[in-house]
Amino acid sequence: MADQELQLPPSLDLPPHLSAHKYFFVCTLTVAAWDTLVLSPRAWRLLRTKEWPILKIAFHFLRVFMPVVFTVAGVAFFDTKWTHETCQSFFLFEPICTAIILAICSMVHVIRIHAIYDKSRTILVGMGSLLAIQVVVTAVCCGFYRNTPLEEGQGCIASPKHNWVGIYWLIPTILYTASFILALNRSIKSLQVKPITKWKLMLRDGLNLYGAIWIVNMVNMLFWFIITPTGPEDPVKTIVTSMTAVLTTSMTLRVILSVRGTLVHGGSFAVTSSSHGSRSGGTTHVISANRREPTNPVISLNQQTPATYAVPLGATKERDQWVGAEYDGKSSVGDNKEGVYPIDPIAEPTDPANLGVKITVNTETDYDGYGTK
Repeated sequence: MADQELQLPPSLDLPPHLSAHKYFFVCTLTVAAWDTLVLSPRAWRLLRTKEWPILKIAFHFLRVFMPVVFTVAGVAFFDTKWTHETCQSFFLFEPICTAIILAICSMVHVIRIHAIYDKSRTILVGMGSLLAIQVVVTAVCCGFYRNTPLEEGQGCIASPKHNWVGIYWLIPTILYTASFILALNRSIKSLQVKPITKWKLMLRDGLNLYGAIWIVNMVNMLFWFIITPTGPEDPVKTIVTSMTAVLTTSMTLRVILSVRGTLVHGGSFAVTSSSHGSRSGGTTHVISANRREPTNPVISLNQQTPATYAVPLGATKERDQWVGAEYDGKSSVGDNKEGVYPIDPIAEPTDPANLGVKITVNTETDYDGYGTK
């Protein structure tokens, strides 16, 4: 009996690059599912807040839209029953939806960088221009994708018609590079106001998030402009695009969650230098505590611009309540030991009148209700 050569169906007989593409897409779906699950508690706490600024809307949209897009794209990629006719009508789905995801992620970066630079008009114009160029370029490039000529049952993948279509990813990468550099520059300058270790600086300002976004987009650039496909049926250029979109979205969601306090107008930076500006003449800091309502005492610093802080006088387990706690309970302030909060030196420390803290404790008694019980 003559030996018969075993013939695998096209869905199993995959070229190396296509096989790697399928394995990598499984990793992409795993990351998307894991990220959706892990962020669920924090997303729920954010959902319960009353305000609905742009960053909050973007967060909840991306959190739902991203996994849905790549789940649908995964069905088209792995379903062996998809015909060429069906794929011809569907292949633009992923490039168009990915362009929407990238536009929203980039908008978040523009809003956030604009906010940490104290609403600088120069930053807004520069970053906003990059965002506008990105939206136009990605929309145009979607028209230059094609259905990758794979065999029946090997999946439905969109690939570029020309090498220059890589500017679809180049413009967002430039924007994320600018975002990373500006965020890093802002953090380094904050060390002049509040010196901390580089590790704490990275975690406090989310520099690891900006850096991760930049790295995955730069790796994607290597595949688009350096690696050469073996033929028109080789999808190696788009092998990491899905993972890049998922990780960019995942890190951007965490950028939103890392904002201290409110998300209105993009939030604020963890350290502000407004209270460390020039001080002319002597300044007396007055701290007053009113014990009539122990649950909401007030400490006020009477300077040129008074600041008010609500501080519980009694012992509490949540020391971050009054120092700008974020949504997950963490705070950008907390480098000092429990109960120790130093006061900055004033302009002229040699003058005894300019040093020290004046503490006034006002105790009020409710005489009307005293002894009535």
